[in-house]
Parts: sequence; structure tokens; C-alpha cells
Amino acid sequence: MSNLYELTNNWNTVANMLYDEDVDEKMVLDTLESIEGDIEDKADGYAKIIKELEAKAKARKEEAKRLSDSSKTFENKVKFLKKNLFNTMKETGKTKFTTDLFSFNIAKNGGLQKITIDGEVPEEYTKITIEPDMDKIRERLKILGDLPFAHLEPRGESLRIR
Repeated sequence: MSNLYELTNNWNTVANMLYDEDVDEKMVLDTLESIEGDIEDKADGYAKIIKELEAKAKARKEEAKRLSDSSKTFENKVKFLKKNLFNTMKETGKTKFTTDLFSFNIAKNGGLQKITIDGEVPEEYTKITIEPDMDKIRERLKILGDLPFAHLEPRGESLRIR
């Protein structure tokens, strides 16, 4: 039986392995199996690591959102400045010029031209898409069981730690 110091050290080793992107899952699993203890003790160790990783993942997502929002702010400022420069160039009639640092010109956009529909579109220019009504199929499956063209898959299972 391991003492408290060894158990703490073992779980810290596993946590550090999970942070190292070069360590593969098999090595982590082998290390987890080598830790002595009852299933309840191991489950507590797993749960501690899981909770710590969940907290770090949440913090990273929040930081990513903050950085994404900041990036959108900069993108909006770029759009504003470009629009203002574009309008000024159009108003002054200077649609093409070069400075010591940059070249500026207003050109037609490439790609497919935008289409605006002005009225009723004849049937020959329309697409008909048929999609299954999943809610209706699910309702019938619950009442009748399997249908000739569909069935309900078994529900999956997941681990919940509280």
C-alpha cells in the first residue's frame, strides 16, 4: 500500500502527463493502472484530474472568447477605416494613386455577380428539396416501434461526476 505522499505524487504525475502534448494516451493509462488503491480511491483521483482539466478548458474557452471579441473590434475598425477611405477616394475622383509606402486603387470585385430577384421566379428556375421530417418520424417510432425505413438507436451512456 502506498503512503499519502506517494499517492499525491502519482496523481500529480498523471496530471502533468495530461498537460504534455507529447505523451500519448496509452502511457497515461499505463501510469493510471500502476497506481495502487481501491476503485473508489482511483475514481476520486480521476475525478480530481477531470475537474481540474474541465476548469482549465473553461478558462481557455473564456479567454478565446475574449480574444475573439477583441479581434472583432479590430476588424470592425478596419472596415470603418476602409469604408471611409473608399468614400473619400470616390468623392475626390482619385481612385488610383501611389505613395511612398502603399498603392491605392478602387477596382471591381471578382467572383460571381450578386443576383437580386425582382419578382415571381418561374418554376424552371427553382429547386425542390425534400427532407425527412425527423420530429414526425420520431413521434411515430415511439408509438409504433420500428418503421420499414427507420428505427431508434439505443441511448448512449455517459459518466457524470458531481
